[in-house]
Amino acid sequence: MSSTDGAAALAEVAGFALTAATRVADIAALRGRFGGRTPALAETILLRRRASAKLAELPGTAQWLFTDEALQQASAAPVARRRAQRIKASAPDAVVHDVTCSIGTELAALSEVSATALGSDLDPVRLAMARHNLGGANLVRADALAPVTRDTVVLADPGRRSGGRRRFDPADYQPALDRLLHVYAQRELVVKTAPGIDFDKVRQLGFDGEIEVSSWRASVREACLWSPGLADPGVRRRAVILDRDEQITDAEPADCDVRPAGRWIIDPDGAVVRAGLVRQYGARHGLWQLDPDIAYLSGDELPCGVRGFEVLDSLAYSEKRLRQALAARDCGTCEILVRGVDLDPDVLRRRLRLRGDRALSVVITRLGAGAAARPIAFVCHPSR
Repeated sequence: MSSTDGAAALAEVAGFALTAATRVADIAALRGRFGGRTPALAETILLRRRASAKLAELPGTAQWLFTDEALQQASAAPVARRRAQRIKASAPDAVVHDVTCSIGTELAALSEVSATALGSDLDPVRLAMARHNLGGANLVRADALAPVTRDTVVLADPGRRSGGRRRFDPADYQPALDRLLHVYAQRELVVKTAPGIDFDKVRQLGFDGEIEVSSWRASVREACLWSPGLADPGVRRRAVILDRDEQITDAEPADCDVRPAGRWIIDPDGAVVRAGLVRQYGARHGLWQLDPDIAYLSGDELPCGVRGFEVLDSLAYSEKRLRQALAARDCGTCEILVRGVDLDPDVLRRRLRLRGDRALSVVITRLGAGAAARPIAFVCHPSR
């Protein structure tokens, strides 16, 4: 099938709903039209629909080609754009080499900031898709661990999935993180990793740069390693909250008090918590901790744009006492947040058997340590 015929076929398939309710009938109709090409055509359209929420901000992605695994690993457009902007700002005249370019997401983001970039990948299928997706991009088939460029900023996104399963150990990444760090030890390097990566293990591998954690739409998306030459002086950890265009680092003051709850309880963004910057975040916004080892913060004013929980009542936690407190406030719908206490919010919600008309939130946490530790529940009204 020529590229023109393929585009026409995809346009025709895009006219079918391909929902759970219609898929059997749709596939049968498409087989009568396209025969054995139907599965590939249908999968491409379904992947494009899934990609729209993740990549639509990058130009042309509505006509991209994907594999399921490549789409899962691709950074969301705001995350990729932020990284491209930072690379451009840190090394404005450098050539950027994406050594695991896959289907081309990072290269597309780099092109938006007019960065000079090229890509390589070992997978011929993904490389062919990148050629289609990016048009005139400079692409070559190469192993990320066998450098084919010099004096470039190296960008890498090692594979963290195999057969649909996640790889959590950086030694199991493809290519392995320790080998990437060794091969490019003398180069400026940016490596995308899973957000849950063990920071201590990364340091043990000899990495001495900055670890950045990004969130978007209230979800922690990824961690990214920045070699020392691309990091700000004195910064080892950074949290980036893309929805609010806010970032915070470990170079900022961390003078955050520990005090009883004020008017509001704030559950910091996951990127802040994951990066270990709760105290810095609290100090910036005039908040304090409820406990030095728990991530919840409190304050008498809610930071602009931040969701919080206005405290209506607090009680020593027990299921019975909590049920009574919620019933007294006519609660029928309850959001439950838990830190430092071994509770399953979904199980607890079912056991509370709420019957009222009011929507409330409950924050359950542990205060104190050792023999003095005690669970406490705050009945709250959410700000939104």
